[in-house]
Amino acid sequence: MALSTATGQSHTALQPNPRLSTAQIFNMSFGFLGIQFGFALQNSNASGILRNYGAEVEHLSWFWLAAPLIGLIVQPIVGHYSDRTWNRLGRRRPYFLSGAILSASALTLMPNAGILGNIAPLVIIGAAFLMIMDACFNLAMEPFRALVADNLPDAQRTKGFAIQTCLIGIGAVVGSALPAILHNWFHVSNEAAEGVVASNVKMAFYIGAAVFIASVIWTVIKTKEYPPKEYASYHGVNEDQHAGLSTIFKDFARMPRTMKQLGLVQFFSWFALFGMWVFTTDTIATHVFGLSIDDKSSKMYREAQDWTGVIFAVYNGVSAIYALLLPTIAKAIGRKRTHAISLLIGGIGLISIYFAPNKEFLIFSMVCVGIAWASILAMPYVILSGSIPAGKMGIYMGIFNFFITMPQILNGIVGGPIVKNIYNNQPVYALVLAGIFMICAAISVIYVYDPGAIRIKQEQQLSV
Repeated sequence: MALSTATGQSHTALQPNPRLSTAQIFNMSFGFLGIQFGFALQNSNASGILRNYGAEVEHLSWFWLAAPLIGLIVQPIVGHYSDRTWNRLGRRRPYFLSGAILSASALTLMPNAGILGNIAPLVIIGAAFLMIMDACFNLAMEPFRALVADNLPDAQRTKGFAIQTCLIGIGAVVGSALPAILHNWFHVSNEAAEGVVASNVKMAFYIGAAVFIASVIWTVIKTKEYPPKEYASYHGVNEDQHAGLSTIFKDFARMPRTMKQLGLVQFFSWFALFGMWVFTTDTIATHVFGLSIDDKSSKMYREAQDWTGVIFAVYNGVSAIYALLLPTIAKAIGRKRTHAISLLIGGIGLISIYFAPNKEFLIFSMVCVGIAWASILAMPYVILSGSIPAGKMGIYMGIFNFFITMPQILNGIVGGPIVKNIYNNQPVYALVLAGIFMICAAISVIYVYDPGAIRIKQEQQLSV
């Protein structure tokens, strides 16, 4: 029997993947806890570190360009080769294990740019370490989403990505809040002279390195990957198994209709998120604490940086809880409506930052963002995975990253100059724009074609 794929190609009907237990799904995604622990440390501290190394606020988004640029290059390549890999460790596991080892090394370097201070200005060294760190994170991260899609049938993918998102949230909560915890609970100093990273931030990065490696090793040990013949019975054989990197461009040209439509949703979503990550610390410092935009080494600015970590922990904590509700909500109202409503709430949360009378109000704002964040990390991949042709899971998950990195690159180029020249050095307006873009994402997801949901509905009707 021939079935038509989302790309218009046909292939032989395949067996459905065996259903996995909740424990197996948990073990499969546990490494993402460590990855997001590292990302959370980066997201909540990189701007403050770079500012302390001498960066001006209007240049922050340019330094942050390193992250999406690296992801744009690394993830499709890793996806391409992981589709074609099989060795003693498996298909995806060799990549995220090597990525974890390199990421842990990068986490120890980022807050220690001073060791190379004689080679170049601190801010340049710090930006270089940020680029290296993000390359390593991407090497570890890309295969995890493909692994979930490899091992789970359509009917379990919402649950699989929801559990992954929950673990992401847990890792991010601890990673975001860790510098503040070390300072407030263990009295590790959060003060530092200009050009030096505070002790609580340094220690948090060292702990993050250890958690990163430990969690990925857990997944490597506890997770089974299907050998080539068994994998082919579930996903088909990749027809260009030995093709070179040029096939990335061919696959890009043949991307499924669903991926193209989700691309617009991702553009709006990730443009918004990038603006939030880059400008939250300076928004708290200027809009909530009333500091000058040039004040970047005072104790109050350190408190703004620590509070950024706290509220980022809030949105990640909310996402961990809300992620567990996503399968139930999606079953009741559908995948697309679930994502649309979640994005709408996130957009309202970002816009509300403008009206914050004090720093505590930002907790409400980040609760709303957390709802959107959980959905962003799960629902697009659930919808996408049902449209990907057989044997192409890794490469298309990597190509899908284009729609995450490109809006960040655009925001990185224009965001800083807009804050300086149009917003008159008031970064809060960058977060208001982020909220508007999040609402645009909510509207655009309504028009996405979801073949996986149609297939599940047909299977349910047949079983009746």
